[in-house]
Amino acid sequence: MGKGRLAAIALAGATALATVATGAGPVAAAAPSGPGARPGHQVEAFAEDGGISRVEVPARPALAPRARPAAPAGEDGTVTPIVRGGTSAAELDVVMIGDGYTAAEQDKFRADAATKWQEITAVEPYRTYRGLFNVWAVAAVSAQSGITGDPDRATVRDTALGSYFWCEDVERLLCVDTDAVDRYAAKAPQADLVVVVANSAKYGGAGYNDVVSPLGYSGIATVAGGNDRSGQIALHETGHSLGHLADEYAYDGQGTYQGDEPAEANTTKLTADQLRRSRTKWYRWLGKQSPDGGTVGAYEGAGYYPQGLYRPTDNSMMRSLGREFNLPGREAMIGGFYRYASTLSSATPTDRPLTPTDRLTVALPVPGTRLRWYLDGIELWALRDRTTVPLGWLGLLPPWGPQHRLTAVATDPTPAVIDPALKDSLTDSLTWRVGR
Repeated sequence: MGKGRLAAIALAGATALATVATGAGPVAAAAPSGPGARPGHQVEAFAEDGGISRVEVPARPALAPRARPAAPAGEDGTVTPIVRGGTSAAELDVVMIGDGYTAAEQDKFRADAATKWQEITAVEPYRTYRGLFNVWAVAAVSAQSGITGDPDRATVRDTALGSYFWCEDVERLLCVDTDAVDRYAAKAPQADLVVVVANSAKYGGAGYNDVVSPLGYSGIATVAGGNDRSGQIALHETGHSLGHLADEYAYDGQGTYQGDEPAEANTTKLTADQLRRSRTKWYRWLGKQSPDGGTVGAYEGAGYYPQGLYRPTDNSMMRSLGREFNLPGREAMIGGFYRYASTLSSATPTDRPLTPTDRLTVALPVPGTRLRWYLDGIELWALRDRTTVPLGWLGLLPPWGPQHRLTAVATDPTPAVIDPALKDSLTDSLTWRVGR
């Protein structure tokens, strides 16, 4: 299965944004205009109570100067593996870049990055599928410790990525220089998800889910490295980037949705009865208990509209922080994982022939994956679920004899995916030539 290039994004906390609670419409700053205007980004912002809104921000901050070359030789840009699950071709690569960490604080950055990943993988389906990921830490050495806007908006610090709170006058919105992020992300192997970890304990972050990098990833996440709740921000944004899920929150005053049927798996114009009759979207999950609480149905209010669009459950991760993904969302996330990662991998290359004296080993990163072996299309029943096969067991002719094809087929049997269109992505295979 080919591996795509994608980025996960993490979002911001914003105490100033009470729009969800008060019924106000989306908060949006005026788009930059005039000489020297910089293109903006639509980002999501999160209140400390879990409420979500959207803000337009500049691509590059104007508050802090860029860091001067202050790093010891070999430190700035250094890439360190936090989690090494397998090869980049078979795994999903998460790149974490620190900002506001001086040369003497790079160990602290790596510890903060590891903690963020632990927070993310404490939630399903990440908990089950953590074996599908590589996580890389990229050192971006800053001239000063800390982040602009922490502890107050008068504080300005010189950092490598220019991260700052009080972006567009929203205290918890943590913006960043996206061009600088791209330069550091290029130093890591095949970035799929990019998360900026800021040296701050202040709750906040931002989600740039409209960034398209020439490196191939499609967004940037910012989180506060020292805050134990900011991992929730990243989880919500990976719902967009990996699961292709829509936001399930709404703004009062937006009116009634009048557009076409949304492409995302977790929003629809149809009621529960209409979903059942048309056998579309999440109809297979209707009536089932969902991990985010309650029963899967069709709850009005989604995709920023209070009327005309429906979501699967009352309050999932895609509606507010501190929740689980609902059943349709969890299914979409697993499908998203497998767009970039594989059910099996092997250190033995498939582009050269093996001999009966070789020993072949494959890795199954997800617990419970079923493994089958086939020799010239015929299943070898005795080898079921064996991850190591001495080829001498196959009873083939010596190396100078006829060539055979040995295939490993791995299938993830998870009950969390029931859509036949997604089930195909749960099976992968590798084939080797054995013999001449």
